Amino acid sequence: MSTNPDVRQAVVDTAMEMFTIGLVVGTAGNVSGRLADGSVAMTPSSVPYPDITLPGLAIVDLDGEIVEGSARPSSEKAMHLNCYRSFPEVGGVVHCHPAHASMFAIARRAIPACIEEVIVYIGGDIPVAEYRTTGSDELADEVVRHLGARGAVLMANHGLLCVGKSPEDALHTAAVVEHTAKIVAGAEALGGVVPLPDEIIENFTNIYGMIRGSWQPPHLAEAS
Repeated sequence: MSTNPDVRQAVVDTAMEMFTIGLVVGTAGNVSGRLADGSVAMTPSSVPYPDITLPGLAIVDLDGEIVEGSARPSSEKAMHLNCYRSFPEVGGVVHCHPAHASMFAIARRAIPACIEEVIVYIGGDIPVAEYRTTGSDELADEVVRHLGARGAVLMANHGLLCVGKSPEDALHTAAVVEHTAKIVAGAEALGGVVPLPDEIIENFTNIYGMIRGSWQPPHLAEAS
């Protein structure tokens, strides 16, 4: 089976970075990356982040069947796999529970794209997916419904999911979302968010479209 060990290492490193910068606590959240053969390397279920190793990753196909090793994949595997099935350009997925972004998720409020970088890296306002039970196929379907033109989606009463060209890229998106959530919360305390001009929003949305169109995860790069 053809696999890319760099993607596996990226999953391990990204998971540890996500934990280190405080986007998750305990064993919450999960990270995955698409391998060169189209299968997916995913963080295992209920393993503390400092204990996650390359051999300890769960390797599954797009149907969720384990194709290598004995690790049990994250309970949120349906959400990850639905992203890969739905968007061939996606090479990494991160699910986390950052404090400020999760406040918006619990309040069921979108995070406005009031800063240019939010549009460049995420595509616009970060929407809120309707509540569905954790780990369910229904949640996986609801999340994907919002990601066609966005790199991130809030999950009502839950947390945040981000996609990218790689695990590292998806984590960068998560960091941008959390940073923006902090700023928006502070701006609202000061009197409210002032939106960007419509022309700027349109121009930067086009930039996100071009960036996303250039994503080339390992399985596509190998075939080119």
